[in-house]
Amino acid sequence: MKQLYDDLWQTDVSHPFPGLNTHAYFLRCDEGNVLFYNTDHEAEIRHIADLGGIKYQYLSHRDEVGGSLRIIRERFGSALCCGVDELSAIEGSCEVDVVFSGRKTHFAGIEVIPTPGHTAGSMSFLYEAPHGLNYLFTGDTLFQGNGRWETLFFTNAGGSANDLANSLRLYREIDPNVVISSGSLPGNRAVVEVE
Repeated sequence: MKQLYDDLWQTDVSHPFPGLNTHAYFLRCDEGNVLFYNTDHEAEIRHIADLGGIKYQYLSHRDEVGGSLRIIRERFGSALCCGVDELSAIEGSCEVDVVFSGRKTHFAGIEVIPTPGHTAGSMSFLYEAPHGLNYLFTGDTLFQGNGRWETLFFTNAGGSANDLANSLRLYREIDPNVVISSGSLPGNRAVVEVE
């Protein structure tokens, strides 16, 4: 894993299908550690153990499902979290412990923000780091491609252009310092400091 900030690490890249890079992110918090998104790299799961394990794993949407969800949960005794509209697509792979239905502050001050559009139940997560930056974890609602910000929606997963446009307007109100997507296109960054 690569350390990005004092409290944040990025896992090695995964390629769930051609033309897409994905990462998970380990966040160290005083109350307990958190994993955003998912990783299937055994070496990364061992590294997470070396860093103290995790208390919660947050999924932004159904595309982060994989067999490693159960491995991570069993290894660390962590709670798996997702949005209510993604529950049926996720719980077939692993039992979900915490289901979010609206905007709220959860563990360690992490704000859970429904951002539908990419899929019906896409969620984003905002964390105010103690060193002054705020991290916005966008899943695949907003990502880098071709050297610019891109979006996409899947109607077969309940996504819609109208919902996506509303979620992007909400991002503008949040005004994050660092945007962290789960996916990016090859040659682009998944972590972008916003100026």
